[in-house]
Amino acid sequence: MKALAAGLKRLHALRWAYWQVGTRRSFLWLLLLVLVLCLLATLVWLSGRYEASQIQAKLEHDASEAATDIRSALSRNIQSLHAVDLAEQDWLPPATNLLREHREIMRLEWRDPDLQVLAFADTPYRNAVFQRLGRSSAQADVALACNAARRLSGPAYSVSYFMPQADGMGFEMLDMCLPILRSGQLMGYSVATYSLQGMLAELVGKQLIRGQSLSFTEADGTRLALYGLPMPGRQIYVAQQLVDLPGNTLVLRFESRKSRPAFFPNVLTALVGTMTLALLAVLFLLARDMRKRLEVEHDLGEALAFRKAMEDSLLTGLRARDLRGRITYVNPAFCKMVGLPAADLLNQSLPSPYWPPEMAEVYQQRQALRFAGDTAPLQGHESVFMRADGTRFPVLIMEAPLINEVGKHTGWMSAILDVSEQRRVEELSRTSQDRLQATARLAMVGEMASLLSHELNQPLAAISSYATGSLNLIKHHAQSGDAGAQATQLLSTDLQLAMGRIAQQAERAGKVIRGVHDFVRRRDQSREAIEPRALLDAVMPLIGLQARKLSVRVEMQLDPACEAVLCDTTMVEQVLLNLSRNGMQAMQGLAVDMPRLLTLRVQPVISSDSSGWVEFAVIDQGVGIPAEVAAQLFTPFFTTRVEGMGLGLSLCRTVIEQHGGVLNFEAALPRGTVFSFTLPVAGLSIQRLLS
Repeated sequence: MKALAAGLKRLHALRWAYWQVGTRRSFLWLLLLVLVLCLLATLVWLSGRYEASQIQAKLEHDASEAATDIRSALSRNIQSLHAVDLAEQDWLPPATNLLREHREIMRLEWRDPDLQVLAFADTPYRNAVFQRLGRSSAQADVALACNAARRLSGPAYSVSYFMPQADGMGFEMLDMCLPILRSGQLMGYSVATYSLQGMLAELVGKQLIRGQSLSFTEADGTRLALYGLPMPGRQIYVAQQLVDLPGNTLVLRFESRKSRPAFFPNVLTALVGTMTLALLAVLFLLARDMRKRLEVEHDLGEALAFRKAMEDSLLTGLRARDLRGRITYVNPAFCKMVGLPAADLLNQSLPSPYWPPEMAEVYQQRQALRFAGDTAPLQGHESVFMRADGTRFPVLIMEAPLINEVGKHTGWMSAILDVSEQRRVEELSRTSQDRLQATARLAMVGEMASLLSHELNQPLAAISSYATGSLNLIKHHAQSGDAGAQATQLLSTDLQLAMGRIAQQAERAGKVIRGVHDFVRRRDQSREAIEPRALLDAVMPLIGLQARKLSVRVEMQLDPACEAVLCDTTMVEQVLLNLSRNGMQAMQGLAVDMPRLLTLRVQPVISSDSSGWVEFAVIDQGVGIPAEVAAQLFTPFFTTRVEGMGLGLSLCRTVIEQHGGVLNFEAALPRGTVFSFTLPVAGLSIQRLLS
């Protein structure tokens, strides 16, 4: 009985062991089965996703091709509109043919530049689309499109709008406005009214729409027009494309319905392909890992070599220090800068061997403060280093924290520039600048003296002439012995006139001195409104004196329509005197029997910006200006006369340009030269002219 009990006990233990082993195996097989099922489910899901992505990609491609078709067709329509003649009697037949060939166009209009309808034609395939509400209901959209087309000098499209019809239906429509230009001038507009549904039906290839729906929508998804119906199916695929048109952007929406992918063919294909690809993938991954490791090692070697070459070629010294101030890295440029090898610099404690002994304590205190604060200056700071031979030189140090790959602050990185050459150049530049300023002051003094000597010749010559005339009158009166009251009164009147002229010219000389002084210092001259005749009357006495001396007849031509001009009276009078004197001297080489006429002409000028100008012209009958002289006529100190200084015309041009005008010259017919300049009328500000 005991043996039987022991055997049963052993049998029970063996069964328990077998049961445990079987349970464990069953669990492993169950786990393997679960993994296989998960793998199969994943493969099926991936296969379905792949097939869905293929369908979606095809739909996206079809939407892109449809958008391209629409843009291309609209461009061809624009070319067709260009071919329509704008003659009123010839416009309707080609427009009707165009509507017959393009069903998407509901109406063609020919409008004048003011957007008034000159002629129109409706599509022959349906009733007039504006029959119910009239064309005026969409006039604002047409006006906006045509304004945009005029700015772009090309076609422009309006936003879409809904146009109800008499049968209770309606269309979503938009207008295309095309400006008609002839030789750069706007002749009118061609306006084409499109139906959005017609564009979908006529402009998109039929093979793209088969089994799919095509629609135009707004940005928020509101449907504007629909064409076609999708095939029945449970899965919905949607693709959208933007149709960018000048002045408007339409959203083109493709919609397709497909049935779910078949189950068993995809699973069988996925199982075989996955098992095959799994083996290949393992080999591929091993090979790729080996190749990547070799590539990384190669790239690392190249990066180290490139960094070493870059550091060796730098002219800027690089220095790295740890948190205790010891140097951990220097580049060759820094070693060359201080004249010490890298072995004498690395891992050296403070003070550094390139610090000047007299400044070592100051530098050490500065380094202690910096290391204690754990910050570096945001900008570079200057310091002084010492070379191995004891030479001191200035440097610019730019320092930043040195951060390792884990973001820990391990020290400081410095870029050091030797600025000794820069300081030498700055000192030379400062010395040269001082010399240039002194030279400029001397040149300004010389320029003022030259201008004063040139401009004072005329008033001083006039004073001399009037004084000589006064002396001649007194001498003639004394020699004649005529002591009558009438003679004495005439002499007194003439002397008063002469003395007044002398005082006037003396005052004019003072104004010239002040004007030239302000001109040289580039101050703002005072300008006043003055009539052109007053300018001529002020200079005519001086011009008449020289004209009588040179046997020249002076003639004035003043247009009564000329308005008052805004100018510096003294400087403009001097310009008139200089030009008149040059004109009279240009006629001295003529034969005795040839006429010598100097004409002063003043007339208004109408400019393109509707601003008022007055033109002053001095016309002589001299021999003219040769081409080689004309090239440098306004060059300072260039002159063709022995007694001339060459500053007159240069000064005249500068004065006129300061007034906002232009000084020009041209040949006169049959001979001579015309010098002309313009001045602004009193109502036109100088700031506006110079801007």
